[in-house]
Amino acid sequence: MKKNVTKFRGSRTCGGGTHKNRRGGGSRGGRGNAGGCKHHFVRNYMNGMAYGKHGFKRPQKVLSNKPIVNVGELDELAEQLVQYGEAHKQGDIYHINLAELEYPIVKVLGNGRITKPMAITVSECSARARSKIEEAGGSIEKYIPSVKEVDIEPEENREPDVEEDI
Repeated sequence: MKKNVTKFRGSRTCGGGTHKNRRGGGSRGGRGNAGGCKHHFVRNYMNGMAYGKHGFKRPQKVLSNKPIVNVGELDELAEQLVQYGEAHKQGDIYHINLAELEYPIVKVLGNGRITKPMAITVSECSARARSKIEEAGGSIEKYIPSVKEVDIEPEENREPDVEEDI
């Protein structure tokens, strides 16, 4: 079969009909993104540009950016945390306070295997993580942040914030 380049060599319009037919943007259905919602719909859809509304935006109260760690990761990192001074080891048990690390971790999840007994202090823990840690001979303690004492005057001794005009 002949290639089009060879077939149309010597031809003035290369199979485009008369010389007037391939002028301007009308011969290609408009310039740029013209017809994206109409006659070029399939081309746009294939390129990932579908028109209309798609999906939904999750409500802000549902979203959470809690830093998490899995039990399997803790098991792997226990030795390193002891080396860096972020945790300590008493006997066979690793004592790790996740809430007082340089980048505190709020929640422990139960993915992975645990082989070492660990006593972990953390704010939140999933039920699966708790059961795995306790099966390995460890424990979970709830982290309660310490409240610093602040000098607050009783309300009786305070001066009013707003001055009254007389």
